[in-house]
Amino acid sequence: MKIIDFFKSIHFKLILIFVLLIFVAMQFITVFFTSALEDTLVENFNDTLAEQTDLLEYNVQEELTQSRGEDDNTVQEDIDSLLSQFANSGANNDPGHSSPEARVIGSNQIILGTSNINEQDIVNNQSNDDLVQRALLGNTLEEVRWDAESGHRVSLIVRPIEEDGEILGVLYVRSDMSSVYSLVNDISSILIAASIIVLILNAILGILLARTITRPIADMQRQAKIMGEGDFSRRVRVYGNDEIGQLAHSFNQLTLKLKESQASTEDERKKLSSVLTHMTDGVIATDELGRIILMNKRAEQLLNKNSDEMEGTYITEALHLSETLTSSDLYDYNEAIMLDFSSEEQDFLLQANFSIVRNEDGPVTGLITVLHDVTEQEKIERERREFVSNVSHELRTPLTTLKSYMEALEDGAMQDENLGPRFLQVTQNETDRMIRLVNDLLQLSRMDSDEISLEFFTVDLSEMINQVIERFEMINKDKNIAFYKEVPSYPVYVDMDKDRIYQVFDNVLSNAVKYSPDGGEISVQMFTRADAVDVEISDQGVGIPKESQHRIFDRFYRVDKARARNLGGTGLGLAIAKEFIHAHGGRIAADSEWKKGTTILITLPYSVINKAEAGS
Repeated sequence: MKIIDFFKSIHFKLILIFVLLIFVAMQFITVFFTSALEDTLVENFNDTLAEQTDLLEYNVQEELTQSRGEDDNTVQEDIDSLLSQFANSGANNDPGHSSPEARVIGSNQIILGTSNINEQDIVNNQSNDDLVQRALLGNTLEEVRWDAESGHRVSLIVRPIEEDGEILGVLYVRSDMSSVYSLVNDISSILIAASIIVLILNAILGILLARTITRPIADMQRQAKIMGEGDFSRRVRVYGNDEIGQLAHSFNQLTLKLKESQASTEDERKKLSSVLTHMTDGVIATDELGRIILMNKRAEQLLNKNSDEMEGTYITEALHLSETLTSSDLYDYNEAIMLDFSSEEQDFLLQANFSIVRNEDGPVTGLITVLHDVTEQEKIERERREFVSNVSHELRTPLTTLKSYMEALEDGAMQDENLGPRFLQVTQNETDRMIRLVNDLLQLSRMDSDEISLEFFTVDLSEMINQVIERFEMINKDKNIAFYKEVPSYPVYVDMDKDRIYQVFDNVLSNAVKYSPDGGEISVQMFTRADAVDVEISDQGVGIPKESQHRIFDRFYRVDKARARNLGGTGLGLAIAKEFIHAHGGRIAADSEWKKGTTILITLPYSVINKAEAGS
């Protein structure tokens, strides 16, 4: 098993790569060198043979030219002499190897002589060689052929011997090239033997070098295994300052960073757990099948369920959606779903947003559901819609009345001495009513957008209340309403915007007068405390039911809408009063009992002057 592991190890791979690189390099060098050597030796051999052939050709040409008309025996002897000299010169130039063979063939294809003493019997015979026949046509031929008898390659040079355009014969030179290729083979054998020795030496060197690389890597592999088990305390040994040593140093730095990262991740996990626990929104996580695997505390509170009990439950069942939707349907919901958990006692609306959890390669691994309590938001939205509806209704009623009376006037009521003035008075009243409504709406709009700036001055609140009461006593004499006041005789200073606070008391007293019966009584009392002053305005009107008392400061809210409209009210007076009192840092509240009257309590903070006098 260890042997098999060795062949799979990087140690063996490094040695193999090192040896293979050297082997390929040596093979390339051997092939290149052998090829170049062979080309050089063959070229030198051919050049030498060509030089010898040139000299022999010249001598044979001279001999054939000069021997015209002489005795054939004399020509034969001269040619034999030249060929003998050629054979001797070849042997001297290349001792130990066979000398080239030369033949002289006449124009009639008769062999006139040969340098090979072993083939003298071919002299005076006719040559049937195709190269000789082609040379007699004036072609010079050079080629290498494989000799079947000797099994060697031979170089052939066949040239025509010419004189003034006349072919006198053919010179045929044949040389054995076995000596050249034998030398090449010997040198190749030497190179191969040298390559084998070099490979063995490099294999040994590769083993030693590979160990210097694989030993630190093996140490890091063992450390990585230990790190995988969660132990980051150990360090890798650094063997040097080379790249491997730097890698080992970086590995130790990585170990330290991972240790810090693990600690940081654990801290982040705790923080995330704390965030999920204290989030104002509920968070529910599910697996890919839609089964709940996590719920934070807020989700438990919103659903009134325990996370341990809900674990494994399908999200659609927890959200009461199982009758209309499946868990897979929620993956396609990009918009929020409104969930109604209202009961008879109270409204309770939740908004659910769904987010898919995916892997990088695409498959869905779960679903995150965020629950948000939108009960108050929906309540505000409902009140906004009611506000728009009320404004529309409040404007439509006087406009309808105006239209009806104007049409009546146009149809002839204007000519009636009794109806004309009365109809005009009604239209004027309705117009004034719309003007008051629009002014109140503009005032509320400016307050909502902080466009109303308050100008504070130090004002005697006791004197202001006396003035307001005196004014109402004067304009309401015909209603036989008695005003009872209990106001301090000394100055009570309050920092205020006088016009706005005057408007507050005017609105409250106007309501008290409108809803008080004839012969009723309106009480105004002012009480001073350590840091504030309280003003109570009570009437003996119809009162406000308990369930409606918290809404009387809402815009357009009326307990008896028909009666309030007939009395000319817009339903905005107390809403404006509330905004002004809050802007002064005070409070306004109502205490009432149905059919027994209503008390409005207004609290304003003291001025600095009052505080200074109290301190003195």
